[in-house]
Amino acid sequence: MLKGTVVAIDGPSGVGKSTVGRLLAKSLGYPFLDTGIMYRALTWLALEKGVSPEDEEALSRLAQEVPLELRPTDGDYHTTVDDRNLTPFLRHPVVERWVSHVSRVAGVREALVRQQQKVAGGEGIVMAGRDIGTVVLPHAHLKIFLTATPQERAQRRYRELVSRETPVSYEQVAEDMKRRDDIDSRRAVSPLKPAPDAHVLDTDDLSPEAVVEQIKALIK
Repeated sequence: MLKGTVVAIDGPSGVGKSTVGRLLAKSLGYPFLDTGIMYRALTWLALEKGVSPEDEEALSRLAQEVPLELRPTDGDYHTTVDDRNLTPFLRHPVVERWVSHVSRVAGVREALVRQQQKVAGGEGIVMAGRDIGTVVLPHAHLKIFLTATPQERAQRRYRELVSRETPVSYEQVAEDMKRRDDIDSRRAVSPLKPAPDAHVLDTDDLSPEAVVEQIKALIK
């Protein structure tokens, strides 16, 4: 297995990137970064500060100026602002609704991608998102693109939210996911798509553990 292997995991919402990435990183003894938490954190901050998720100039300014900090905790990263851990707020349905609008803004992506590349630092890491293999870490040793049907992804996200006691219906989750897929795939900056050299893995009938074993086989 390559020492200091950099693994990029991409894919649409609800496909299991975070679960697979976290399990893989733990197995390899690497840190894990879900870059989506950074866009969620900025979305939450914008809403809290009264910044419209559709005001691109204000969002870009917020991304440049906000003291967003990534703190390693037990092999994972948590997003904090002024020592406040934002993790408990990042799966709120309102954040879920607006995060794709915020993350498509060029100024936002430029600011956060710089932070993500700094975290990678050329060392062994597993990083998950929507543009890791294409933009953030284009020279990653291994690029993975996870897929699953929209129905399966909606079911996974719905079960996740229910487990967090978030009041939401399956229909709402499915509609939000459809909208996010459309935004993510059509945005002008860093659209969601597999890197040309990515390994595409269909996760429909696989457990997270089975996906991890497939990725580890590719690393070896």
